[in-house]
Amino acid sequence: MGGMNKAARAGDCAGSNATAEETITLMVTAGRGPAECHVVVARVARRLAEEAGAAGLSVGLDLPDGRPAAPSVLVSLGGEGAGAFVAGWTGTVLWIDGSLRSGKGRRNWYVAVHRLDPPRSAPVALDPAQVRFETMRAGGPGGQHQNTTDSAVRAVHVPSGLAATARDGRSQHQNRKLARERLAALLSAVAERDAAAAERAAWHDRIAVERGNPRRTFQKG
Repeated sequence: MGGMNKAARAGDCAGSNATAEETITLMVTAGRGPAECHVVVARVARRLAEEAGAAGLSVGLDLPDGRPAAPSVLVSLGGEGAGAFVAGWTGTVLWIDGSLRSGKGRRNWYVAVHRLDPPRSAPVALDPAQVRFETMRAGGPGGQHQNTTDSAVRAVHVPSGLAATARDGRSQHQNRKLARERLAALLSAVAERDAAAAERAAWHDRIAVERGNPRRTFQKG
């Protein structure tokens, strides 16, 4: 996965709490699990994002609305208490659901949540025309500056559907800036992940062995 994707070992704590400006990126992944685990990845990522929002954290999610499954999903978190929140999620997650594979009886599905290193490249340059901003109530616990006014901001990247929220700033203006920065950071992390996946696929293609139609044939005499 490259330098960005040197994941913390399952079960490792995430470290100290994040400041309002710091962003922590998590990857929820099925690893080499079957297709049913891809469904679980999407469900776990959404549950993680919901709990983070309820805890008053800012959240970015690499999962457009309506997508039911994905082999991996990135979740970015920011705000006071983000580090402590991440520590309770990093590692293996068990999702119990007997309906994902009909007639097979399997109920236990495992996915992993890893904390990623910061992206090696600078955040992508966002075209202002491709970003839509929405305001919402900050609410939730979290920072002392939160209130019930419409100060939280959600930045949506229209072409991809990816979004990032900011609710830990002191004002709507600051949250707008933070949401945009976190959206750019999330898109950069997605680009690095996808580039690493393409590199791995190309490597597998190079080492693949074709069966049949040999160029040379040898037989032990």
